[in-house]
Amino acid sequence: MREVVIVEGVRSPVGRRKGGFANTRPDELAAAVLDELVKRAGVDKGDVEDVILGCVSQAGEQGGNIARTAALIAGFPDYVPGVTIDRQCGSSQQAVHFGAQAILAGDMDIVIAGGVESMTRVPMFSNMQGAKPSKKLTDQYEIINQGLSAERIAEKWGFTREQLDAFSVQSHERAQRAIKEGRYEREIVPIRTQGQTGETITVTEDEGPRPGTTQEVLGSLKTVFDENGVVTAGNASQMSDGASAVLLMSADKANELGLKPKARIIARSVVGSDPTLMLTGPIAATRKVLAKAGLEIGDMDRYEVNEAFAPVPLAWLHDIGGDPEKLNVNGGAVALGHPLGATGTKLLVSLLHELERTNGRYGLLAICEGMGMANATIIEKL
Repeated sequence: MREVVIVEGVRSPVGRRKGGFANTRPDELAAAVLDELVKRAGVDKGDVEDVILGCVSQAGEQGGNIARTAALIAGFPDYVPGVTIDRQCGSSQQAVHFGAQAILAGDMDIVIAGGVESMTRVPMFSNMQGAKPSKKLTDQYEIINQGLSAERIAEKWGFTREQLDAFSVQSHERAQRAIKEGRYEREIVPIRTQGQTGETITVTEDEGPRPGTTQEVLGSLKTVFDENGVVTAGNASQMSDGASAVLLMSADKANELGLKPKARIIARSVVGSDPTLMLTGPIAATRKVLAKAGLEIGDMDRYEVNEAFAPVPLAWLHDIGGDPEKLNVNGGAVALGHPLGATGTKLLVSLLHELERTNGRYGLLAICEGMGMANATIIEKL
Protein backbone atom coordinates (compact mmCIF):
# COMPACT_ATOMS: atom_id res chain seq x y z
CA MET A 1 0.00 0.00 0.00
CA ARG A 2 1.32 3.45 -0.95
CA GLU A 3 2.31 5.82 1.85
CA VAL A 4 2.52 9.61 1.77
CA VAL A 5 5.43 11.31 3.53
CA ILE A 6 6.39 14.92 4.19
CA VAL A 7 9.96 15.47 3.06
CA GLU A 8 10.25 19.15 3.94
CA GLY A 9 8.16 22.11 5.09
CA VAL A 10 8.87 25.84 5.27
CA ARG A 11 7.01 29.09 5.73
CA SER A 12 7.56 32.79 5.54
CA PRO A 13 7.39 34.89 8.67
CA VAL A 14 3.83 36.07 9.25
CA GLY A 15 3.59 39.79 8.64
CA ARG A 16 1.11 42.08 10.29
CA ARG A 17 -1.44 43.64 7.98
CA LYS A 18 0.25 46.75 6.51
CA GLY A 19 3.49 45.57 8.14
CA GLY A 20 6.72 44.14 6.77
CA PHE A 21 5.12 42.63 3.66
CA ALA A 22 3.05 45.66 2.70
CA ASN A 23 5.17 46.12 -0.44
CA THR A 24 5.49 42.40 -1.22
CA ARG A 25 3.32 40.91 -3.95
CA PRO A 26 1.69 37.66 -2.77
CA ASP A 27 2.75 35.76 -5.88
CA GLU A 28 6.36 36.76 -5.24
CA LEU A 29 6.06 35.88 -1.53
CA ALA A 30 4.74 32.43 -2.43
CA ALA A 31 7.51 32.03 -5.02
CA ALA A 32 10.20 32.67 -2.41
CA VAL A 33 8.75 29.92 -0.22
CA LEU A 34 8.44 27.46 -3.12
CA ASP A 35 12.03 28.12 -4.16
CA GLU A 36 13.40 27.59 -0.66
CA LEU A 37 11.31 24.45 -0.13
CA VAL A 38 12.88 22.51 -2.99
CA LYS A 39 16.36 23.86 -2.18
CA ARG A 40 16.16 22.57 1.39
CA ALA A 41 14.81 19.23 0.21
CA GLY A 42 17.48 18.87 -2.46
CA VAL A 43 14.90 18.10 -5.13
CA ASP A 44 14.91 19.21 -8.76
CA LYS A 45 12.07 21.63 -9.53
CA GLY A 46 11.36 19.73 -12.71
CA ASP A 47 10.53 16.59 -10.75
CA VAL A 48 7.55 18.23 -9.02
CA GLU A 49 4.34 17.02 -10.65
CA ASP A 50 1.93 19.61 -9.30
CA VAL A 51 1.87 22.73 -7.14
CA ILE A 52 -1.39 23.05 -5.17
CA LEU A 53 -1.85 26.29 -3.24
CA GLY A 54 -4.69 27.52 -1.07
CA CYS A 55 -5.76 31.14 -1.37
CA VAL A 56 -9.04 32.60 -0.14
CA SER A 57 -9.28 36.04 -1.75
CA GLN A 58 -8.55 35.13 -5.35
CA ALA A 59 -8.63 38.62 -6.83
CA GLY A 60 -6.09 41.17 -8.00
CA GLU A 61 -2.54 39.95 -7.41
CA GLN A 62 -3.98 36.73 -5.98
CA GLY A 63 -6.16 36.09 -9.04
CA GLY A 64 -5.28 34.25 -12.22
CA ASN A 65 -4.27 30.99 -10.49
CA ILE A 66 -1.55 32.23 -8.13
CA ALA A 67 -0.17 28.69 -7.73
CA ARG A 68 0.82 28.68 -11.39
CA THR A 69 2.22 32.20 -11.46
CA ALA A 70 4.16 31.71 -8.21
CA ALA A 71 5.73 28.50 -9.54
CA LEU A 72 6.79 30.24 -12.74
CA ILE A 73 8.24 33.19 -10.78
CA ALA A 74 10.15 30.66 -8.64
CA GLY A 75 11.77 29.19 -11.73
CA PHE A 76 9.89 25.92 -12.00
CA PRO A 77 9.91 24.57 -15.57
CA ASP A 78 6.83 25.53 -17.57
CA TYR A 79 5.70 21.90 -17.69
CA VAL A 80 5.12 21.88 -13.90
CA PRO A 81 1.42 22.78 -13.43
CA GLY A 82 -0.22 24.64 -10.58
CA VAL A 83 -3.74 24.94 -9.21
CA THR A 84 -5.28 27.25 -6.61
CA ILE A 85 -8.06 26.11 -4.28
CA ASP A 86 -10.37 27.75 -1.76
CA ARG A 87 -11.67 25.89 1.27
CA GLN A 88 -11.62 29.11 3.24
CA CYS A 89 -9.27 29.11 6.26
CA GLY A 90 -8.35 25.46 5.69
CA SER A 91 -7.39 25.97 2.05
CA SER A 92 -3.72 24.98 2.32
CA GLN A 93 -4.58 22.08 4.64
CA GLN A 94 -6.98 20.89 1.94
CA ALA A 95 -4.16 21.32 -0.58
CA VAL A 96 -2.18 18.81 1.49
CA HIS A 97 -5.12 16.41 1.45
CA PHE A 98 -5.58 16.71 -2.32
CA GLY A 99 -1.84 16.23 -2.88
CA ALA A 100 -1.77 13.20 -0.59
CA GLN A 101 -4.78 11.71 -2.36
CA ALA A 102 -3.10 12.13 -5.76
CA ILE A 103 -0.05 10.29 -4.46
CA LEU A 104 -2.11 7.54 -2.81
CA ALA A 105 -4.02 7.06 -6.08
CA GLY A 106 -0.75 6.54 -7.93
CA ASP A 107 -1.30 9.55 -10.20
CA MET A 108 1.75 11.39 -8.85
CA ASP A 109 4.84 10.84 -6.71
CA ILE A 110 5.96 14.39 -5.86
CA VAL A 111 3.56 17.23 -5.03
CA ILE A 112 3.97 20.62 -3.37
CA ALA A 113 1.04 21.71 -1.22
CA GLY A 114 0.84 25.11 0.40
CA GLY A 115 -0.89 28.44 0.51
CA VAL A 116 -0.56 32.21 0.43
CA GLU A 117 -2.52 35.26 1.50
CA SER A 118 -1.76 38.96 1.55
CA MET A 119 -4.55 40.53 3.56
CA THR A 120 -2.77 43.86 3.08
CA ARG A 121 -2.67 43.92 -0.70
CA VAL A 122 -5.82 41.85 -1.36
CA PRO A 123 -8.26 42.67 1.46
CA MET A 124 -10.61 40.02 2.78
CA PHE A 125 -13.87 39.81 0.77
CA SER A 126 -12.43 41.83 -2.12
CA ASN A 127 -13.09 38.82 -4.34
CA MET A 128 -16.81 39.05 -3.49
CA GLN A 129 -17.10 42.51 -5.11
CA GLY A 130 -19.92 43.41 -2.74
CA ALA A 131 -22.10 40.43 -3.70
CA LYS A 132 -24.68 39.30 -1.14
CA PRO A 133 -25.69 35.68 -0.39
CA SER A 134 -28.40 34.13 -2.53
CA LYS A 135 -31.91 34.39 -1.11
CA LYS A 136 -32.22 30.66 -1.79
CA LEU A 137 -29.40 30.20 0.71
CA THR A 138 -30.65 32.69 3.30
CA ASP A 139 -34.14 31.16 3.14
CA GLN A 140 -32.58 27.93 4.44
CA TYR A 141 -29.85 29.18 6.79
CA GLU A 142 -29.17 32.21 8.92
CA ILE A 143 -26.00 33.58 7.34
CA ILE A 144 -23.99 35.76 9.74
CA ASN A 145 -20.37 36.86 9.93
CA GLN A 146 -17.77 34.78 11.73
CA GLY A 147 -17.47 37.22 14.60
CA LEU A 148 -21.13 36.74 15.46
CA SER A 149 -20.63 32.98 15.12
CA ALA A 150 -17.81 33.24 17.67
CA GLU A 151 -20.13 35.18 19.97
CA ARG A 152 -22.74 32.42 19.74
CA ILE A 153 -20.14 29.73 20.45
CA ALA A 154 -18.98 31.63 23.53
CA GLU A 155 -22.59 31.89 24.69
CA LYS A 156 -23.41 28.24 23.98
CA TRP A 157 -20.31 26.92 25.77
CA GLY A 158 -20.55 29.49 28.53
CA PHE A 159 -17.18 31.19 28.01
CA THR A 160 -16.70 34.50 29.75
CA ARG A 161 -14.81 37.53 28.48
CA GLU A 162 -12.20 36.85 31.17
CA GLN A 163 -11.67 33.27 29.92
CA LEU A 164 -11.26 34.40 26.31
CA ASP A 165 -8.83 37.16 27.26
CA ALA A 166 -6.82 34.80 29.50
CA PHE A 167 -6.48 32.36 26.60
CA SER A 168 -5.33 35.21 24.36
CA VAL A 169 -2.74 36.42 26.86
CA GLN A 170 -1.41 32.87 27.00
CA SER A 171 -1.20 32.76 23.19
CA HIS A 172 0.95 35.92 23.18
CA GLU A 173 3.15 34.66 26.01
CA ARG A 174 3.72 31.32 24.30
CA ALA A 175 4.45 32.96 20.95
CA GLN A 176 6.93 35.42 22.46
CA ARG A 177 8.68 32.60 24.33
CA ALA A 178 8.89 30.54 21.13
CA ILE A 179 10.43 33.45 19.22
CA LYS A 180 12.87 34.26 22.04
CA GLU A 181 13.99 30.61 22.22
CA GLY A 182 14.34 30.35 18.44
CA ARG A 183 11.73 27.62 18.08
CA TYR A 184 10.50 29.00 14.76
CA GLU A 185 13.87 29.78 13.21
CA ARG A 186 14.38 26.49 11.34
CA GLU A 187 10.99 26.59 9.65
CA ILE A 188 11.08 30.24 8.57
CA VAL A 189 12.37 31.49 5.21
CA PRO A 190 13.81 35.01 5.66
CA ILE A 191 12.22 37.27 3.03
CA ARG A 192 14.05 40.20 1.44
CA THR A 193 11.61 42.89 0.42
CA GLN A 194 11.08 46.62 0.21
CA GLY A 195 10.32 48.42 3.43
CA GLN A 196 7.61 51.03 3.74
CA THR A 197 10.05 53.86 3.14
CA GLY A 198 11.64 52.19 0.12
CA GLU A 199 14.70 50.63 1.79
CA THR A 200 15.59 46.95 1.40
CA ILE A 201 14.72 44.94 4.50
CA THR A 202 14.78 41.27 5.49
CA VAL A 203 11.79 39.99 7.45
CA THR A 204 12.93 37.12 9.69
CA GLU A 205 10.38 36.92 12.52
CA ASP A 206 6.62 36.79 12.96
CA GLU A 207 5.35 40.32 13.52
CA GLY A 208 2.10 39.60 15.36
CA PRO A 209 2.98 38.98 19.02
CA ARG A 210 2.57 42.12 21.12
CA PRO A 211 4.80 42.50 24.19
CA GLY A 212 2.87 43.82 27.14
CA THR A 213 -0.33 41.97 26.28
CA THR A 214 -2.02 41.46 29.64
CA GLN A 215 -5.47 40.61 30.92
CA GLU A 216 -5.87 44.24 31.93
CA VAL A 217 -4.91 45.55 28.49
CA LEU A 218 -7.23 43.14 26.68
CA GLY A 219 -10.01 43.86 29.15
CA SER A 220 -9.97 47.51 28.11
CA LEU A 221 -10.81 46.73 24.46
CA LYS A 222 -14.32 47.24 23.14
CA THR A 223 -16.24 44.31 21.67
CA VAL A 224 -16.35 44.29 17.87
CA PHE A 225 -19.44 42.37 16.79
CA ASP A 226 -21.89 42.70 19.68
CA GLU A 227 -21.73 45.59 22.14
CA ASN A 228 -22.96 43.23 24.87
CA GLY A 229 -20.73 40.37 23.71
CA VAL A 230 -17.27 39.03 24.55
CA VAL A 231 -15.30 38.96 21.26
CA THR A 232 -12.75 41.74 20.72
CA ALA A 233 -9.82 42.36 18.42
CA GLY A 234 -7.67 41.10 21.30
CA ASN A 235 -9.19 37.61 21.49
CA ALA A 236 -9.58 37.10 17.74
CA SER A 237 -6.98 36.23 15.10
CA GLN A 238 -5.00 38.99 13.43
CA MET A 239 -5.23 39.82 9.73
CA SER A 240 -1.87 38.88 8.25
CA ASP A 241 0.34 38.27 5.22
CA GLY A 242 2.25 35.03 4.66
CA ALA A 243 3.02 31.93 2.62
CA SER A 244 3.85 28.32 3.48
CA ALA A 245 4.37 24.97 1.77
CA VAL A 246 5.27 21.31 2.28
CA LEU A 247 6.84 18.81 -0.10
CA LEU A 248 4.87 15.57 -0.29
CA MET A 249 6.12 12.32 -1.79
CA SER A 250 5.30 8.67 -1.96
CA ALA A 251 7.51 6.84 0.51
CA ASP A 252 8.90 4.76 -2.35
CA LYS A 253 9.94 7.86 -4.33
CA ALA A 254 11.59 9.41 -1.28
CA ASN A 255 13.53 6.18 -0.76
CA GLU A 256 14.48 6.04 -4.44
CA LEU A 257 15.87 9.61 -4.23
CA GLY A 258 17.73 8.86 -1.01
CA LEU A 259 15.71 11.38 1.00
CA LYS A 260 14.87 11.12 4.68
CA PRO A 261 11.22 12.12 5.25
CA LYS A 262 10.25 14.08 8.34
CA ALA A 263 6.80 12.54 8.84
CA ARG A 264 4.07 10.44 7.31
CA ILE A 265 0.44 11.43 6.88
CA ILE A 266 -1.64 8.97 8.90
CA ALA A 267 -5.20 10.17 8.28
CA ARG A 268 -7.22 13.05 6.82
CA SER A 269 -10.79 14.22 7.28
CA VAL A 270 -13.06 16.98 6.09
CA VAL A 271 -16.55 17.74 7.38
CA GLY A 272 -19.37 20.18 6.85
CA SER A 273 -20.86 21.81 9.95
CA ASP A 274 -23.60 24.24 10.90
CA PRO A 275 -23.10 27.25 8.56
CA THR A 276 -24.49 29.63 11.18
CA LEU A 277 -22.29 28.56 14.11
CA MET A 278 -19.74 27.93 11.37
CA LEU A 279 -16.63 27.48 13.54
CA THR A 280 -17.46 24.25 15.41
CA GLY A 281 -16.35 21.91 12.62
CA PRO A 282 -12.93 21.04 14.14
CA ILE A 283 -14.72 19.03 16.84
CA ALA A 284 -16.40 16.68 14.36
CA ALA A 285 -13.37 16.66 12.05
CA THR A 286 -11.13 15.61 14.95
CA ARG A 287 -13.44 12.79 15.98
CA LYS A 288 -13.57 11.60 12.38
CA VAL A 289 -9.81 11.69 11.77
CA LEU A 290 -9.05 9.94 15.08
CA ALA A 291 -11.50 7.17 14.17
CA LYS A 292 -9.90 6.83 10.72
CA ALA A 293 -6.44 6.57 12.30
CA GLY A 294 -7.58 4.14 15.00
CA LEU A 295 -6.12 6.50 17.60
CA GLU A 296 -7.36 8.51 20.58
CA ILE A 297 -6.75 12.10 21.58
CA GLY A 298 -4.47 10.83 24.35
CA ASP A 299 -2.17 9.38 21.68
CA MET A 300 -1.47 12.85 20.26
CA ASP A 301 1.69 14.54 21.51
CA ARG A 302 0.78 17.96 20.12
CA TYR A 303 -2.23 19.56 18.48
CA GLU A 304 -2.72 22.75 16.53
CA VAL A 305 -6.29 24.06 16.43
CA ASN A 306 -6.48 27.38 14.63
CA GLU A 307 -7.27 30.31 16.87
CA ALA A 308 -9.64 32.04 14.46
CA PHE A 309 -11.35 33.31 17.61
CA ALA A 310 -10.54 32.25 21.18
CA PRO A 311 -13.89 30.41 21.66
CA VAL A 312 -12.99 27.98 18.83
CA PRO A 313 -10.05 26.11 20.45
CA LEU A 314 -11.69 26.42 23.88
CA ALA A 315 -14.86 24.71 22.63
CA TRP A 316 -12.68 22.08 20.92
CA LEU A 317 -10.79 21.43 24.17
CA HIS A 318 -14.04 21.11 26.11
CA ASP A 319 -15.71 18.65 23.75
CA ILE A 320 -12.67 16.60 22.72
CA GLY A 321 -11.19 16.43 26.20
CA GLY A 322 -7.78 17.55 25.05
CA ASP A 323 -4.85 18.57 27.23
CA PRO A 324 -4.39 22.39 27.25
CA GLU A 325 -0.62 21.85 27.66
CA LYS A 326 -0.47 20.14 24.25
CA LEU A 327 -2.55 22.75 22.39
CA ASN A 328 -0.89 25.52 20.37
CA VAL A 329 2.13 25.35 22.66
CA ASN A 330 4.08 27.99 20.73
CA GLY A 331 1.19 30.41 20.37
CA GLY A 332 -1.60 30.59 17.84
CA ALA A 333 -3.33 32.94 15.44
CA VAL A 334 -4.47 35.34 18.17
CA ALA A 335 -0.79 36.22 18.67
CA LEU A 336 0.92 35.09 15.48
CA GLY A 337 -1.71 35.99 12.89
CA HIS A 338 -3.88 34.17 10.37
CA PRO A 339 -2.94 34.65 6.69
CA LEU A 340 -6.06 32.82 5.52
CA GLY A 341 -4.91 30.70 2.59
CA ALA A 342 -1.49 30.02 4.12
CA THR A 343 -2.55 29.06 7.63
CA GLY A 344 -3.10 25.33 7.08
CA THR A 345 0.42 24.50 5.95
CA LYS A 346 1.88 27.19 8.25
CA LEU A 347 0.45 25.29 11.21
CA LEU A 348 1.44 21.93 9.70
CA VAL A 349 5.05 23.12 9.29
CA SER A 350 5.11 24.37 12.89
CA LEU A 351 3.56 21.13 14.16
CA LEU A 352 6.16 19.13 12.26
CA HIS A 353 9.05 21.09 13.76
CA GLU A 354 7.54 20.97 17.25
CA LEU A 355 7.35 17.16 17.09
CA GLU A 356 11.00 17.14 16.06
CA ARG A 357 11.94 19.53 18.87
CA THR A 358 10.19 17.45 21.54
CA ASN A 359 10.72 14.02 19.94
CA GLY A 360 6.96 13.53 19.90
CA ARG A 361 5.31 10.95 17.69
CA TYR A 362 1.79 12.02 16.69
CA GLY A 363 0.48 15.48 15.86
CA LEU A 364 -3.03 16.64 15.00
CA LEU A 365 -4.07 19.72 13.04
CA ALA A 366 -7.66 21.02 12.82
CA ILE A 367 -8.97 24.23 11.29
CA CYS A 368 -12.46 25.76 11.20
CA GLU A 369 -13.61 27.20 7.88
CA GLY A 370 -16.05 29.79 6.61
CA MET A 371 -19.63 28.73 5.88
CA GLY A 372 -19.27 25.77 8.24
CA MET A 373 -16.55 23.23 7.37
CA ALA A 374 -13.33 21.87 8.86
CA ASN A 375 -10.31 19.75 7.97
CA ALA A 376 -8.26 17.60 10.33
CA THR A 377 -4.94 15.85 9.71
CA ILE A 378 -2.86 13.43 11.77
CA ILE A 379 0.86 13.09 11.10
CA GLU A 380 3.46 10.77 12.59
CA LYS A 381 7.04 11.94 12.97
CA LEU A 382 9.63 9.64 11.38
